[in-house]
Amino acid sequence: MLNQWFINSYTMKALKNLCVIFVFLFAATTLAQENYTVNGSTYSLKTEVEGPLTLLWNVIDNEYRYFAKKGNAIVELKNTRIDGKYQEEYKQTLTELTVDYPVDASKTNLTLVGLRSYFNKYNKLADTNYVERSSSVDLETRLGAFGGISNNNSTTNPENVFAPLLGVEYEITDNVVLKRHAIVVQFRHSFEATDYDLTFSQFALNYRFKFIHNERLSVFAQAKFFTLTFSELAEDNVDGLEELSKTSLNAPISLGLGMDYKIGNGYLTFGLNDLVSPGLDTNGEFSVDVTLGYKFVL
Repeated sequence: MLNQWFINSYTMKALKNLCVIFVFLFAATTLAQENYTVNGSTYSLKTEVEGPLTLLWNVIDNEYRYFAKKGNAIVELKNTRIDGKYQEEYKQTLTELTVDYPVDASKTNLTLVGLRSYFNKYNKLADTNYVERSSSVDLETRLGAFGGISNNNSTTNPENVFAPLLGVEYEITDNVVLKRHAIVVQFRHSFEATDYDLTFSQFALNYRFKFIHNERLSVFAQAKFFTLTFSELAEDNVDGLEELSKTSLNAPISLGLGMDYKIGNGYLTFGLNDLVSPGLDTNGEFSVDVTLGYKFVL
């Protein structure tokens, strides 16, 4: 009884701390944006560099858009494509904006990294007290749903029966410094199947490392650090069928693989989960846990 009270108390504290962290991070990503009007259109933009020449940007209609603000004037940095060739108008725009303290724009790329470097160079010339930010973090949050099938080999499943599952996940990643890394809070529910009388719901905290990463595709390794599981098992005994409920808190360090492919304002996601779970008792079968879903960029 004391052990159960300790588990429940620890669980509630852990969940409370996680909620506080993610609410704070979600609020930070929202409050970091401001509305600006450019040529009659209003955009919600993020500030990347702030100084005599300010760099603003955001992903608008699935396209990275960049803006330069000098004084009260805001101009978009464009790179239109005509007959398959980029016109690089942004280089001329940058040259005109920095005519008072010239900075060569000929080798500047229209990317967050390239523009940040250019804007910082100009601001140091225009303001001797300007201090460059040593790092930049642009948090992005994603919310998704998925379904799949699993043999749940670390549960009571001696016959290695496959059961359907559904779930949702909330992902936090970074588009600048830590763009290959992500933290994911995931909830999944595994349903009862024929000859498999176990159902369970599980909260998990995962870490993902994207060893292949570009604008369209990410392939990642995933580590599961923490799980909170609520399970029910129907078991026959001398008095008939009995429902056995159990709550468990574990740190299993399960490893898996996954892929995100950009479609529209989100990503099609595929997972091979819990391929290796050192330290967990299994039914002796190879883990087969396959999921397919879609997540939106918030």
